Amino acid sequence: MDLSLPLKDPIVIFLIILSITLFSPLILGKLRIPGIIGMLLAGVILGPHGLNVLAHDASITLFGKVGLLYIMFLAGLEVDMNDFMRARVRSTVFGLLSFILPIGAGFVAVHYGLGLDVVAALLLGAMLASHTLVSYPIASKLGIARSETVTISIGATIIADTLVLLVLAVIINTTQGDASAMFWIKLSLSILGFMAVMIWLVPIIGRWVFRNLAEERSAQFLFVLVVVFAAAFLAELAGMEGIIGAFFAGLALNRLIPHTSPLMNRVEFVGNNLFVPFFLISVGMIVNFRAVVSGSETLILASTLIAVGLATKWIAAFVTQKLFKFSKVERQLMFGLTTARVGASLALVLVGYEIGLLNETALNATILVILVTILVSSFATASAGRKLALTDAQSTPELHNTSHKVLIPVSNPDTVIPLLDLAGFARPADSKEPIYALSVVLDNDEARQNVLLNKRLLEKAEKYAAAMDNKVEIVSRVDLSIASGIKRAIKELNINFVVMGWSPKLSTRDRLFGSVLDNMLFGNGQLILVCHFVVPLNTIGRIVVSLPINAQWEPGFEAWLNTLKNLVKQTGAKVVVNGDESALREFQTMNKKKKPYIEATYHETNDYFEVLMKPEEIGESDLLFLLQSRPGFISYTGNMELVPRKMVKNFQEKNFVIVYPEQQQASTVSEWEASYT
Repeated sequence: MDLSLPLKDPIVIFLIILSITLFSPLILGKLRIPGIIGMLLAGVILGPHGLNVLAHDASITLFGKVGLLYIMFLAGLEVDMNDFMRARVRSTVFGLLSFILPIGAGFVAVHYGLGLDVVAALLLGAMLASHTLVSYPIASKLGIARSETVTISIGATIIADTLVLLVLAVIINTTQGDASAMFWIKLSLSILGFMAVMIWLVPIIGRWVFRNLAEERSAQFLFVLVVVFAAAFLAELAGMEGIIGAFFAGLALNRLIPHTSPLMNRVEFVGNNLFVPFFLISVGMIVNFRAVVSGSETLILASTLIAVGLATKWIAAFVTQKLFKFSKVERQLMFGLTTARVGASLALVLVGYEIGLLNETALNATILVILVTILVSSFATASAGRKLALTDAQSTPELHNTSHKVLIPVSNPDTVIPLLDLAGFARPADSKEPIYALSVVLDNDEARQNVLLNKRLLEKAEKYAAAMDNKVEIVSRVDLSIASGIKRAIKELNINFVVMGWSPKLSTRDRLFGSVLDNMLFGNGQLILVCHFVVPLNTIGRIVVSLPINAQWEPGFEAWLNTLKNLVKQTGAKVVVNGDESALREFQTMNKKKKPYIEATYHETNDYFEVLMKPEEIGESDLLFLLQSRPGFISYTGNMELVPRKMVKNFQEKNFVIVYPEQQQASTVSEWEASYT
């Protein structure tokens, strides 16, 4: 084995990089230093300008580029789209300030202060105006990735980097004699074409893929990777940088990859443990301290650029804070997220160096700027992020419920995954309780055999939930009736949330959904969701809610609304709420009471059955969220008994969830029938 330096054996190289990825966060975490700094320093020490253990070859460059694209993709994927749209004005203001102040001050300092020519000064000023979300993984790990401050910083990054790369394109074409009107027309049309593909075409293709490959988890992940790199390629064809395309790929797939889904778990795992560390190590490997300290000219230029760059990014965050009344901690977080220069900065300077607009001194100074700003960005983001996470936890209450115990009675292999998806999406993301998957077998001569058969079905549920990063606890019961076994499990496990599948098979004796479900609905007061899906839950684009009159007076109104809000947060679906004036008013009040808030369109009607009479208005990407009531409660009407048969007749090819809120109810079906008759 050849162990000469730099190492050439791919096995040893990969072992070293994985070891850095594993141990640097663990070691530096003891010192309260962000783990990404350890990866950067490891690249500096082991790289060609350090101990020369690792060569900055094509493989490192490839994985480093993939890591940068992945950071931008994750940023787009984790953005709360509702918050992103609400914050577009603030993002634009912050992005313009982050661009104008650094490029203006940088140009003045370098051109008039240090005497560089106009073109070189403009390129270096543009380099200072760009920034890369290197410290975004820190915000993500702290659980603040969907905060307004992070959302604004992400939007500002896209605006600033797009303008920087536009400046680069103009300078290159101007110096090469191609800045005609045709150049601007081609650039504008190509950018518009790229935007149309990402905003309109990719979500359509994605929805089709996720529906038709619902069981092919590996194929879904590969599709995501294809979209990321295809978007980066198309962005470069359109005259932009690939990181812009990767970010728009995240936005395009945002609503199709719920935050707690198995696919999201895979995407984050691969990125945070493989691609992103490669990128950070590769950045450290380009740092050449010998070249930086070899001459005073490089140090003077680097010091000027660092001082101007940090000051102008801080001023941009300060002005944004004052304009929109953010806190000092939020200002520090915006500064931390937008002060690191890596991707666009390095690309801009390298292009300028290759075509002769910048010299080696400028290149070496830029590398030092990159290292210093990454260190400042990491420390600032980690410090402010911890404070903001603590503040958020102590201020506006979120939908926390550590006793949120979900039970899924499992009997049909075709409904296991949809029921688990709904249970995982609808409960609080921070719930510590497992999801209970229940199998009930009738106590007869075939009981032992049926228990073994059902065990395989329950193992499928356990495996799928593990991919969602959720714990599933398998529960088996042998009882004289299925309904009795379910009810006994509810009492023993102290369940307060039941998710059940819907069956279209009704007999004339069945009141609502069949004998098992009838016993469940009218023998328990828990929140019960009866579900039917014809497409995967993550492809739902709109949720249509129907409220009966007096629904707001039911004791479980807030609980089912919280469930809806969690579901909307995960799927990003639009919401339409139908109901009478008082129910809609209470819905809006409760919606604002706790986070997450959901945007909704309201339609006032006194006819609860209006939606059921127009099944053609519920499309294949829609989900009907129908609130019912058990008999004897204030929102119950006799016509509700007709709902299941209407579902059989008109909604078998539709997606729907029929909700029975928490209600204290008669303990047996016979007691319910007595009260009903």
